[in-house]
Amino acid sequence: MYAIVQTGGKQYRVQAGDVLDVEKLEAEPGSEVTLEQVLLVGGEGGAQVGRPYVPGARVIAEVVDQIKGPKLIVFKMKPKTRYRRKNGHRQRLTRLKIKEIQA
Repeated sequence: MYAIVQTGGKQYRVQAGDVLDVEKLEAEPGSEVTLEQVLLVGGEGGAQVGRPYVPGARVIAEVVDQIKGPKLIVFKMKPKTRYRRKNGHRQRLTRLKIKEIQA
């Protein structure tokens, strides 16, 4: 069984046992998070598509850790004017382990 969930403005295809990094959620490591915005639930019997969400479906996940993403360099430059700005960014992420999908 698999599901498509929406969190942090992005959509992810998940199955039980998957580990994925999503935008930061306010939760402590070791706690459980319920993702209510389920767009699609699929399995052997076919797919159930929501409008926009599947009623009664939810995905239960465990928070493994709060991490930072890779470092990105933001560099701005305007030629001939001696304008240069260098900045770095690391996105804060939450690592989730999918426990079960309830349809």
